[in-house]
Amino acid sequence: MPTAREALLRSALAALAERPWSAIRMVDVASGAGVSRQTLYNEFGGKDGLARALMRRETDRYLRGVERLLGERAAAADRLVAVAEWTVGEARARPLLRALLTGCWGEWFPAPPAVRETTATSAVPAQRRADAGPPGTADLVALVRDRSAAALRQDQREPGQRDPGRRDQGRHDQGRHDQGRRDPDQRDHGQRTYDRDELLYRCELAVRLALAHLIAPGAESVGPLVRTAVTAPLRVPPRAPLSAPSPRAGAR
Repeated sequence: MPTAREALLRSALAALAERPWSAIRMVDVASGAGVSRQTLYNEFGGKDGLARALMRRETDRYLRGVERLLGERAAAADRLVAVAEWTVGEARARPLLRALLTGCWGEWFPAPPAVRETTATSAVPAQRRADAGPPGTADLVALVRDRSAAALRQDQREPGQRDPGRRDQGRHDQGRHDQGRRDPDQRDHGQRTYDRDELLYRCELAVRLALAHLIAPGAESVGPLVRTAVTAPLRVPPRAPLSAPSPRAGAR
């Protein structure tokens, strides 16, 4: 049986599928969840708190799906393709997630309310969580990029082998690492070893191609584009990812 909080979030999401956020009344959300309106206010503090919690619920669900796909035992390119294709499919089926990923809100959805910077905290634990709000669009891209890179970098490490992103190991590991990076084009595309900056760069390319395909759909799946982007040789080695981590993304 869902908690009152989860029931309220489900009720709000169901109401949002039928009418714009501005037309949704808190009494209707509470009634749809089978709880009192006071319970809603105890959980979220008000409509803005409910909106932030609803958006964060969609974000958390999406990120759990990303991590599930990244955790599969498959080649790096295959997992990045899977994340990109799944992102497009989920965002098309879940309009609120689409708005979170693209920043295209319109009048139907609750635009992210401004979060006031304050040291005061609510006496209600759920409300303190609601006050935090969801990550912004750029932060969400950075979160997916960084989690993708972390998962793939972990797979590149073998017992006794150093992390390609670090430079403080011994000469023996350095020689083995250098050997592993020779002639990358002769390797299977899915098993290619990247250094840290290149890995971040290619992971972000995969995410941004998925979002571009979401906004301007092509005739085919985004998968082939992503596979090309994450396996094709780079003419100029990247020195950094396309966008730097944001403070909010780094704190989550």
